[in-house]
Amino acid sequence: MTNWIPDLTGSGPLYQRLADAIEADIDRGVIGAGAKLPPQRDLAYDIGATVGTVGRAYQLLRERGLVSGEVGRGTYVLGENKGVTKPEAPDVSVEGTCYVDVPKDKLRFDSTAAPDIGQGAIVADVLSRAAQDHPHEISSYTRDFPDRWYEAGARWLSRNAFRPTAETIVPTLGTHAAVMAAIAAMTTPGDYVAFEHLTYSQISRSAGLIGRRTALVASDDEGLDPADFERVCAQKHPKMIFLIPTAQNPTLVTLSPARREAIARIAREYNVILIEDDLYGHLTDDPTPLLAEFAPERTIIAGGLSKSVAAGLRGGWLSCPPAYRHRIRVAHKMMTGGMPFLLAEVNSRLVLSGQASEIRRRSIAEISARMSIVRESLAGFSFKSHDKVPFVWLTLPDPWLSGTFKNACLEHGVLIDDEDEFKAGRSERVFHGVRFGVSQPRRREDIAGGVAVIRRLLDEGRAGYDSFS
Repeated sequence: MTNWIPDLTGSGPLYQRLADAIEADIDRGVIGAGAKLPPQRDLAYDIGATVGTVGRAYQLLRERGLVSGEVGRGTYVLGENKGVTKPEAPDVSVEGTCYVDVPKDKLRFDSTAAPDIGQGAIVADVLSRAAQDHPHEISSYTRDFPDRWYEAGARWLSRNAFRPTAETIVPTLGTHAAVMAAIAAMTTPGDYVAFEHLTYSQISRSAGLIGRRTALVASDDEGLDPADFERVCAQKHPKMIFLIPTAQNPTLVTLSPARREAIARIAREYNVILIEDDLYGHLTDDPTPLLAEFAPERTIIAGGLSKSVAAGLRGGWLSCPPAYRHRIRVAHKMMTGGMPFLLAEVNSRLVLSGQASEIRRRSIAEISARMSIVRESLAGFSFKSHDKVPFVWLTLPDPWLSGTFKNACLEHGVLIDDEDEFKAGRSERVFHGVRFGVSQPRRREDIAGGVAVIRRLLDEGRAGYDSFS
């Protein structure tokens, strides 16, 4: 390989940019199968880096299954695996299609936070008593977590036959922070994390910001396809997969026990860690065994209060195999700055007192009433919904496109999410779907009005939307 210099433009650590550049040149055929990479010392001199940086890049390429090497013999590009489709470079866009600054005077059908059922008064009382009882702890950083915080997490994450012990719990600043702490702790930059094509994509975007790469797994009407998951495991070697097995966001699919068992078997065979987001599962009362029951030794389950109690409390916990717990707790502190005492104390008091469960019960009742409005208004159109889950996955009739329909709703005063908001990576699949939530408007009358706008646009078709105004 004479006169070859990698293109190191871009951002991120130099070793990662070097590994990505070499992989890109392998993909394009610039570096052929069987080619010997330059000696580490020579390449370090050519690009003005240290030998350690080049060595780290070569190690990353070995972990990706692209090269092999032996001391004294050199590093060689492995032969091409037929049928392997390499994933796209990670997309580190942090915005998606959501508005950073939400337009004023629009109905918020783009959120699924818990509805306002008067929980503010309950939280205010608990907050006041916690501040009075622990003035010193509030004035300082939180160094030690009291046992009640772990007990609250164990209680809140318990569902069906899954009963985590306090020794498996990590309190977190919400479910998103729980998942990201697990990814940061259990993977390294350059590792693949697997996602469905449609999912809570802010996790994949956040993972991209810390150097993890996305591998996409296909799904069908029954949820994640185990056969494609096995293909991705064999070809991409992901370290983790992020799943929402119950009331999947945005499709509302719940995985069958057979599929959960197959996913657990494949994960065990390929040594993949499972991250189970059960945030919506806690709303459903679905009796299907949790994924954690099929593979307890490798499943991290995360949940919190945002969809059923109050999103502003940032209350969350995860349960993990004990061997992972310390690493994840440290990673959470490093990623977030640590748990604020006041929030963690209020969240644990709400759970242990039973008030969180009562708020959840009332939230579910309000969601169910609102979903009745939706079902009646959208009768005759194709959509998926659940009585206790605060969003709808609407399949658009021809000729509507997802983004166009979102824009039409916006012009009529309603904010919804198009399918691109939920794509974990660059995907060729088109779903012609949109998601809208019903929990954020304060009045049921607003729900009726917003759904009426959606119904009118569906009835009128594209002729009802003029984008030239």
